[in-house]
Amino acid sequence: MLEILYQDDYLVAINKPSGLLVHKSPIDKRETRFALQEVRDQIGQWVYPVHRLDKPTSGVLIFALSSEVAKLLSEQFREHTIQKEYLAVVRGYTKEEELIDYDLKVILDKKADKDRSDNKEPQSAQTYYERLGTVELPFPVSRYPVARYSLLRLLPKTGRKHQLRRHAKHILHPIVGDTKYGRNEHNRLFREKFDCHRLLLHASSLRLVHPISAEEMVIEAGVDEVFGRVLKIFKSN
Repeated sequence: MLEILYQDDYLVAINKPSGLLVHKSPIDKRETRFALQEVRDQIGQWVYPVHRLDKPTSGVLIFALSSEVAKLLSEQFREHTIQKEYLAVVRGYTKEEELIDYDLKVILDKKADKDRSDNKEPQSAQTYYERLGTVELPFPVSRYPVARYSLLRLLPKTGRKHQLRRHAKHILHPIVGDTKYGRNEHNRLFREKFDCHRLLLHASSLRLVHPISAEEMVIEAGVDEVFGRVLKIFKSN
């Protein structure tokens, strides 16, 4: 059963596990589990997606319960009036805070976007982060005798594909567990030392205006056991 964070007559929010696709996609034809289908079966009614989380990312995921509400919520996401907050563990010691302002090239999937042109100009993209903690681990990685990591609170100002993961790579502090944009030696260390086989990126909260009542809402999601195990190494230092 998926963890339901909030539900009323108009929308439902879940804590999406890492590794679960939001909906069926030609990108991963072998996958048989999808959040959309599982939420529909769990609450016994049709649901409408209004935003997405990457398959390896966990955290707050909202579905509308009607097409009308889906349109209203989609407008909030499109206009960036919804404030998203993430937790991430990255390689190295970052600055205490920073606004990453770095345009991102549009990513087209060979299967899903085969009819679209890839000649578009890069899109503006901004991510603000603040460092919540650091840790130095007594394990050699690459040419270094120890391994250093930062725990970040990320607030994206835009919503480009893989934005947080690509911005983290751009500042040379890739997210641990990222097999596409990360560093294999650090991913391997966390698998071996912490039994962590997931991307350490979690959508911890969404702040939005309810599409019907117009009340401000904050929906929060806790981390899973694996991410929680990693967070303990920061609390103990």
